[in-house]
Amino acid sequence: MFNTLMGELNFRSLLVLSAFFRIFLILYGEWQDTHMEVRYTDVDYLVFSDASSLMASGKSPYDRLTYRYSPLIAFVLMPNSIIHPSWGKYLFSVSDLLVGFFIHVILKLRGVPEKLCTYSTIVWLFNPFTFTIGTRGNCEPIICAMILWVIICLMNGRICQAAFWYGLVVHLRIYPIIYALPVILVIDPCYFSSGKKPNLAVWVPRDFMGITKSSFSTRSDDQKSIQCILRGLFTWRRLMFGMVSALVFFLCTGLSYYLYGWQFLHEALLYHLTRTDPRHNFSIYFYHLYLHYEYDFSVLEKLISFLPQVLVQLVLVLRFSHDLPFCFFLQTLAFVAFNKVMTAQYFVWFFSLLPLILPWTKMKLKWQGLALSLIWIGAQTHWLMWGYLLEFKGKNVFIQLWLASIMFLAANTWVLISIVRYHRTLNSWFTWEF
Repeated sequence: MFNTLMGELNFRSLLVLSAFFRIFLILYGEWQDTHMEVRYTDVDYLVFSDASSLMASGKSPYDRLTYRYSPLIAFVLMPNSIIHPSWGKYLFSVSDLLVGFFIHVILKLRGVPEKLCTYSTIVWLFNPFTFTIGTRGNCEPIICAMILWVIICLMNGRICQAAFWYGLVVHLRIYPIIYALPVILVIDPCYFSSGKKPNLAVWVPRDFMGITKSSFSTRSDDQKSIQCILRGLFTWRRLMFGMVSALVFFLCTGLSYYLYGWQFLHEALLYHLTRTDPRHNFSIYFYHLYLHYEYDFSVLEKLISFLPQVLVQLVLVLRFSHDLPFCFFLQTLAFVAFNKVMTAQYFVWFFSLLPLILPWTKMKLKWQGLALSLIWIGAQTHWLMWGYLLEFKGKNVFIQLWLASIMFLAANTWVLISIVRYHRTLNSWFTWEF
């Protein structure tokens, strides 16, 4: 039945259907906010709206407590107080649909058949974790869309445009800085030849699964890749990407600092680097921070918590940077899993990249993929149960909640390892055996 339905629906029809579905959710959210005790609208959206209202009246958006984003977010939401309070939700939902469109574009650029492109895009468009984010008023779809656009620009060889959008997205949300190293590594003569599109890995049908790993990565291929690295560590394309992206980042950051001073610098940038949040969240660090919240952590102590992330990021980049979308996905999943603070909205960061790797998996999605999904959802549900007892029932279950966080980290780690094991790597520099 599903295959019959998919045969009748093309990608454009699915995009239109998802748009109407998101409009319905926004309208329903307004009704729920008015008639029910539990609001549909995300609390962050109220913060965005208050900050944009302050900016519209000529004040600083940072006069609104807990607004810790670029002033550009508040600027694009100024119509909230002029046109309609739900303007931002529609803007974020359009960005959400744009993510689905960009996923389809990237997969087509990599040579994936249309039907498989559509199946993969559905994973984003009809994922409950993703379609509720924009409709509840969270800005993450804008960030996800910009990251995918950077990938599209790189795949088409438009280095300057990719650098511009990369510098802007890092200004808006600091976490995409983790993608800098793989992007720099992939911008070399092996992938970017003059007058040609970048030579990035393309899709291979499942009929090719009988081919051995050595068919994809031979000793001569590895030697050729190493020669490409040594040929030019500092190429003009790498320098151009670095200079343009840095220029855009510092221009946006400098202008924001000029307008709002230290308040902007602390709330939008420095706060995220040294953040110590004692409130319960999915991270394994929360309980330690809760117990030592009154202790004045030094900046060095706050930054040490990034060490596991840095080590994992380096390993993933050095191993998988040749397959840029796959590397981005692994980096993001690992970054979220090992972060000091982890909330549900962070999951959208790697969900937007998940459809880009599905056509290359050797995993049987009907069984192995379902089992992985159930492990991940089960670990999260187990955590939410203890979180509910703590927050809504006032029970002292901090130890149980911390153990649930450890279980969730284990689930994320197992998912990451499983995805790596079953991923079909092309043009690999090395060969791993699992």
